[in-house]
Amino acid sequence: MTETILVVPCFDEAPRLRVDRFSEYLQQDPDTDFLFVDDGSQDETPRILAALAEGSAGRVAVLTQPTNRGKAEAVRLGMKHAFERGVRYAGYFDADLATPLGELSRLRAVLDEHPNIEMAFGSRVQLLGRNIQRRPLRHYLGRVFATVASEVLGLAVYDTQCGAKLFRTGPEVRELFDEPFLSSWVFDVELIARWRAAEQQPGRRPAGEVIYELPINEWVDVTGSKVRPSDFVRALVEIGRIRRRYFRDFGRAGRE
Repeated sequence: MTETILVVPCFDEAPRLRVDRFSEYLQQDPDTDFLFVDDGSQDETPRILAALAEGSAGRVAVLTQPTNRGKAEAVRLGMKHAFERGVRYAGYFDADLATPLGELSRLRAVLDEHPNIEMAFGSRVQLLGRNIQRRPLRHYLGRVFATVASEVLGLAVYDTQCGAKLFRTGPEVRELFDEPFLSSWVFDVELIARWRAAEQQPGRRPAGEVIYELPINEWVDVTGSKVRPSDFVRALVEIGRIRRRYFRDFGRAGRE
């Protein structure tokens, strides 16, 4: 039985989809299936995904959205479909594989070895011996954004936006994906905010005890990314909306 489903949101990804890497990974990891969410693509993405699924012996599925609804909703719908499969773990990676698929086994090892951890997040930390290639401007804007996100969440999280995350599929995690996200760009922050807001419930463990950030070995900024420096302002606006929605009843986020 499949242990892990990896959701891959796609919108006009034909020039960047490395079908060979997905096919190779299926051979290397018999415990993982892929669920691609085609978010209303207008290019050759649907044809490419259909061909990949056809040759996968049922291990690749495609969920098609008739119109573009944004990455946040594509991920949410994909995760809900994964939960319905009854798998042990479900997560999502970006379609361009800026984070190589080989990192999935490292994220899964975190959940295997630490039963108290519910969420394993890849983190782009530029350490010696690791290949983290980010454009300088994107890196520095990312550090500013991470500082703001940490302040709003009341949690010392280093990198909320790395597109490599894996979750244990228990009821508390499934609940995080029940409702559409306010944010279309920084829904990863909103996921954490939803957990933080739910900490007021009896028996709910603090986010700092259930989230594990794993410094990944490789992340390469792939040409053609839809993220632009100008989106930084939009992201800050969405952070403000998240703060007002989830932390308005008790001011600043709680303290660890």
